[in-house]
Amino acid sequence: MKLQIVGGGKMGEALLGGVVSSGWAPPQDIAVVELSADRRSELEAAHPGVLVTDAVQPNTDALIAVKPQYVIDVATALGAAGAERVLSVAAGITVPAMEAAAPSCRIVRCMPNTPALVGQGASAIAGGTQATDADLDWAESILGAVGLVVRVDESDMDAVTGVSGSGPAYVFHLAEGLIAAGINQGLSPETADALARQTLLGAASLLSESGEDPAVLRTNVTSPGGTTAAGLAVFAESNFLGLVDDVVAAATARSIELGES
Repeated sequence: MKLQIVGGGKMGEALLGGVVSSGWAPPQDIAVVELSADRRSELEAAHPGVLVTDAVQPNTDALIAVKPQYVIDVATALGAAGAERVLSVAAGITVPAMEAAAPSCRIVRCMPNTPALVGQGASAIAGGTQATDADLDWAESILGAVGLVVRVDESDMDAVTGVSGSGPAYVFHLAEGLIAAGINQGLSPETADALARQTLLGAASLLSESGEDPAVLRTNVTSPGGTTAAGLAVFAESNFLGLVDDVVAAATARSIELGES
């Protein structure tokens, strides 16, 4: 067995699909540990060849993909079962907390995000006191199957959570607003929805593929006295950038609180 994924929710399943489809490991070398019998049945049907079980496997590297409140118990169980290295994708739970629960394990902490579900994730990793470069390479090879991976210091992980971990929800909220505003201006719900989705997809693709500074791209589509300038003026009057800063700061603070609880 090459890897056990503890937690068969959406993120765990996304990472399972990524490591198998990328060729990182064949299905028979992967186990998923999931307590819900109904969910185990779903995973077995969707991923033939993968061992789906309710028990932690002995002497097997592990990826923890459970809710934050269960991470320490899982880490303790993995240490007792002989796991040598552990990658955790839970928000807020620090490396020192996991190392205290599983002192025999080499720990790597990760903050992924939900676009990993479509292979477009953004993940940051930080190694614990015992983690080696080889362990970080191992973690990056897993997460790289579902998107971008960057390496940061442990002290940066809460800010990563505020920016990219929670960031997709901010974009989805903007999409909600664009759709509602389009309807308010007379568009049909179907038209407003289609235009908002494609506009966000197109803008994100242009931002990624052009490599240009976002401010440059914004300026390029803003003619003086034009329609875009009129819309952006409302953002400026409402201190949009300050609001975004407050949003990220609030999410970062909550990540810190989760780690301290």
